[in-house]
Amino acid sequence: MSGGAIEAALAVEREVAAPAPRRAGIRLGSAQALDRLAPLFGLAGLLALWFAGGLVLESVPAYAAFAGFAPGPALASFWDLIASGEAWRAAAPSLARIGQGLAVAFLLGAPLGLLVGSAPLAERILQPPFQLLRMISPLAWMPVAVLAFPSWDGAIVFLIAAAAIWPILFATAAGVKRVDPVWLAMARNLGAGRLAALRAVIVPAVLQDILTGLRLALGVAWIVLVPAEYLGVTSGLGYAINDARDTLSYDRLAALVLLIGLLGYALDSGLGRLAARARWIPAT
Repeated sequence: MSGGAIEAALAVEREVAAPAPRRAGIRLGSAQALDRLAPLFGLAGLLALWFAGGLVLESVPAYAAFAGFAPGPALASFWDLIASGEAWRAAAPSLARIGQGLAVAFLLGAPLGLLVGSAPLAERILQPPFQLLRMISPLAWMPVAVLAFPSWDGAIVFLIAAAAIWPILFATAAGVKRVDPVWLAMARNLGAGRLAALRAVIVPAVLQDILTGLRLALGVAWIVLVPAEYLGVTSGLGYAINDARDTLSYDRLAALVLLIGLLGYALDSGLGRLAARARWIPAT
């Protein structure tokens, strides 16, 4: 092979080999961008389904009365809710009830979960009744709640707590069972008693599990909230939904449904970030 041919071949090899790292970097950047945009693709797909459903409602005469569910009227009504402040006036009582119900569920469920997870005898005694109560729909307690509490708000908070306690309890118990026995042995060797080990080892170790249970409890409580607010209260998201249905304001009803979804998503995301940061590794 002549010298000119060899140089030409080497030049081609250099041209092919040189961009390889650059191409790898481009592929990596594309993968990262796709990962960041993936949630937007999912939301865009949901919005496309909504638009398709709206077209069906508008094109079929039998469904014409429900055209307010279409994205155009619903989004316009949603903007009106935000601009007028009605969204906050409807959401504030519901958020207060959710907060109170979750607080009650946490104050009862977390200690019971610590007990069930750390004491095998207590687990054998309490597991059957807890599982039985867990399988009862929280809304089935509605007549009992109405009779037991002097106010509608108290009844709603009770129903939310009855729904939220079980995810917190069982997630906490499962977390306690996964605590490394070596950590507890080290605490005992250092002279820690039961309460000291609970405070210094067990609670920090299961904090992520507790927050995960609280996140699951929020999802269940958020679902129970709207039908619970169909009771005699005159405020809250459930009341607003019921009022929009009774007045056939389907665009407002769809806007309220969208508001409920956005608020629930924001609350869930916040608890998810807290749970992700709560991973505990003992100091050595």
